[in-house]
Amino acid sequence: MVPSKLRALFCLCSCLTLVHPFVWQDLNPAAQMKSPAWLHKIKALMAAASFGQTKIPRGSGSYSVGCTDLMFDYTNKGSFLRLYYPSQDDDHHDTPWIPNEEYFLGLSKVLGTHSVMAKFLSLFFGSMTTPAKWNSPLRTGEKYPLIVFSHGLGAFRTIYSAIGNDLASHGFIVAAIEHRDGSASATYYFKDESAAVKGNKSWLYFKTLKRDEVEAAVRNEQVRQRAKECSQALNLILDLDHGRPIKNALDLEFDVKQLKDSIDRNKVAMIGHSFGGATVIQALSEDQRFRCGIALDAWMFPLGDEVYSRIPQPLFFINSEQFQFPANIIKIKKLYLPDRERKMITIRGSVHQNFDDFTFATGQVIGCIFKLKGDIDSNVALDLSNKASLAFLQKHLGLQKDFDQWDSLIEGEDENLIPGTNINTTYQHITTLQNSTGIGK
Repeated sequence: MVPSKLRALFCLCSCLTLVHPFVWQDLNPAAQMKSPAWLHKIKALMAAASFGQTKIPRGSGSYSVGCTDLMFDYTNKGSFLRLYYPSQDDDHHDTPWIPNEEYFLGLSKVLGTHSVMAKFLSLFFGSMTTPAKWNSPLRTGEKYPLIVFSHGLGAFRTIYSAIGNDLASHGFIVAAIEHRDGSASATYYFKDESAAVKGNKSWLYFKTLKRDEVEAAVRNEQVRQRAKECSQALNLILDLDHGRPIKNALDLEFDVKQLKDSIDRNKVAMIGHSFGGATVIQALSEDQRFRCGIALDAWMFPLGDEVYSRIPQPLFFINSEQFQFPANIIKIKKLYLPDRERKMITIRGSVHQNFDDFTFATGQVIGCIFKLKGDIDSNVALDLSNKASLAFLQKHLGLQKDFDQWDSLIEGEDENLIPGTNINTTYQHITTLQNSTGIGK
């Protein structure tokens, strides 16, 4: 999801030396950040560095797209999500992409860098928006299929908006969960009702593994919690669909009563990226209301062995060419059981971050340095992934749409696709110890 800390530190330090010729013995980053002239130079440098930057793309479907945030139960045990949905055409402004500075602090913690990095990231990305109308009214008079989306390790609810926007533009409601298991770079809640009314947020940051902790056990506990959070969010959205009075703890313009009779309750699916891909598998093994699942570059390490035989629902794996490795593919193939629908494709020239918004938020130079962009154009990669997903969803949710025009993509029939995987697992020496601490899983 985000670059390694060595690359990030190298880039930041290189930028600092270009902007101002520091005497390193006297370097005081905090003091330097307070200088308006220094900030102006940083912004000018970043503008140059992001030359050729592309914006987060609009959805390619016929529906206008709205966006809002929902928090049900203000405590850290409640559900927190960003909702993308078909909207009425109106004059609402675009949605803030990363809405709070604390998320940038969380990203700096994930990177293991100084808090100065948070300031740098906030300057670079803080004013960005995503092309969905903030708190726009829902387009009523139609029942929509529902997608629950699970983010990757070190990510959060807002940074898969290109996927959310596109699905909503094709007539889906998408609930992008912000997980409270310690895998989000940051998230917040309210300690009590008074704090919720005043907007006094309490922040939870990315959980760093302790030296005496066994990662497999920690990640398995997290994926189980994540799956329960997905089912809990589904419960609440279906309650709103029934017209039950549930209050949004966030004081926003969007009226949740609009969601009454808006969900096609028999057409519910899950999509997730990386750790979110594992969450898809865990959630489908526990909750049969999810009719099918799509795992984007799934990271299989968190899953327990008992899960593999417990998923009758169809699964679709969409992989990048550069992230997958033999042990991970072997675990994916354990899900290929008789009479179970399983599909896999790999996008040529793609990287792990081609599925999140950062691939669009940076220019070509910065994107390549940080491995946020692959050899394939980011728009082409996501378009293939989204169209293949739509075709799979039509088939297994029984949708009456024209998404079957992209059925061939499910089979990998495109010059930019590989049917199955590019990873050879036949004669590989597979160890049980994997480098599973890399950012963005």
